[in-house]
Amino acid sequence: MASAAINVHAQWSDPEVKIMDAAARKGVAGSFIKLSDGITHYEKAGTGKSGVVVLVHGFSVPYFIWNGFFENLVKEGYQVIRYDEFGRGYSDRLTKDYTAKVYTQQLYDLINGLSIKEPVNIIGVSFGGIVSTNFTLAHPRLVKKMVLIDPASERNKTIATEQSFDEMMAKSSDARAKGQLEDFKYPANFPNWVENYKVQMQYKGTRKALVSTRYHYDTIPYLDRYKSLQKLHKPILLIWGTEDHTVLLKYSDSIRATLNVKFLSISDAGHLPYLEKPEITNKEVIDFLKRN
Repeated sequence: MASAAINVHAQWSDPEVKIMDAAARKGVAGSFIKLSDGITHYEKAGTGKSGVVVLVHGFSVPYFIWNGFFENLVKEGYQVIRYDEFGRGYSDRLTKDYTAKVYTQQLYDLINGLSIKEPVNIIGVSFGGIVSTNFTLAHPRLVKKMVLIDPASERNKTIATEQSFDEMMAKSSDARAKGQLEDFKYPANFPNWVENYKVQMQYKGTRKALVSTRYHYDTIPYLDRYKSLQKLHKPILLIWGTEDHTVLLKYSDSIRATLNVKFLSISDAGHLPYLEKPEITNKEVIDFLKRN
């Protein structure tokens, strides 16, 4: 009886009522490309005279997380690519498990599909840091430099079963959307953030993408991935907001003990310091990318 009640409530509160298809994408800014696992939503802009930069977003917020930062890199002469990972934004929702291989393959296919011939500079925020790391480990010759912004540093253990966790997320959709503001120290400066986030929550398979990623991404500790990355000797800039309550600043210590990086801590900023302190972050990133 209790289980049945939970299922009914989960269905009643589930915001996923639409299908991600051509009709859903009609009029959407950006471009679309068919890759091996499905259609990916992306944006590419810039001359490329300074090189190529690929932006990899975090666990759940799609590519609008790079608004402002994207445009600044374009102004600096880079060809800049940002994209929605599968299950997010306007990219396809998959029927398979969301494993590390899926994310690595998507980025590889995107770079190949856009005919990028030179090594790219890859910038990953939060979970995008580990996606960027795994991609670089799999395809080291395709990556020139890396910027890791408040990257995922350790995996929280999940006691619940995958099904029960899915039901819990279905029942807490509004709270989950509003919780995205916890990434900021000053959330009032981002009044449209929650509404922009809710757009993707309308589409079937979005929640499954988040749940599946949590349970199936891989079992290797993130810090072990960074240890493997050190062996490649890539130039890396590590950026951290000192007021980050999503991935605490203290985790930067273990990464810095593992990786040889240039480290930049951004005071008075949360999990997305490039948005809260763009005047500082933009300059440091550009200086790092242009340095020989």
